[in-house]
Amino acid sequence: MTSLAQTVRYDSLRDAVVVVTGGASGIGRGIVTAFAAQGARVAFLDRDSAGAAVTLAACPPAEVVFLPCDLTDIDALRRSLDLVTQRLGPIRVLVNNAGNDDRHTTASITPAFFDERISLNLRHHVFAAQAVQARMAAAGGGSIVNLGSIAWKMADGSAPLYVACKAAITGLTRALAREFGGQGIRVNTVLPGWVMTERQRKLWVDAAAEAQIDASQCLPGRLVEEDIAAMVLWLASDQSRMCTAQEFTVDGGWV
Repeated sequence: MTSLAQTVRYDSLRDAVVVVTGGASGIGRGIVTAFAAQGARVAFLDRDSAGAAVTLAACPPAEVVFLPCDLTDIDALRRSLDLVTQRLGPIRVLVNNAGNDDRHTTASITPAFFDERISLNLRHHVFAAQAVQARMAAAGGGSIVNLGSIAWKMADGSAPLYVACKAAITGLTRALAREFGGQGIRVNTVLPGWVMTERQRKLWVDAAAEAQIDASQCLPGRLVEEDIAAMVLWLASDQSRMCTAQEFTVDGGWV
């Protein structure tokens, strides 16, 4: 089946400069390839160069740029966003996608691990938004899409710091939407359900997980990267011009 991310065309995304964090694998790869199919000028940031090569190979002919970047290094993040502007032009769309959902227990958390999880799952969202605000305002507005998760609504106990960060992203979205709205900048959150990325299938999707999905989703079938990308495209486009400070859940009806 051809996904909406591949078939729907948004004129406002053609030639738009888009930045995606964590685009070397999983949902991020799906988002990068979807924007490239729209004719956007896409830059994606990641520290996984091997995965980035796979993403680039999956993109249709378009201007897609990979910038190696450790998103926990805020100075490196800022430099990368400067390079995007220099090479592609004013940034109109930011997709804060990168994150890490490694399983852990509360008992195992150390101060160092706490700081690392916050850096991986929340801090770069703040500083990426900070860095693009003035650029978007000068360009007449833009769209920031933050990737959350339904995990915090499920009371998922498998990764408490990841869950806490994903809950915080919803609050951050609403605060930024209010602060940036007067400059024509929209800020929204996409909450994916359990998406069947290569990583998820390799690490956690076993028979018990399949049964849990069947019991929890209203809809049959499995979420894939393109399902999330389709929502991100719409939020980035002018079709959603009056949508901001909102959560858009794509989970098959789980929560």
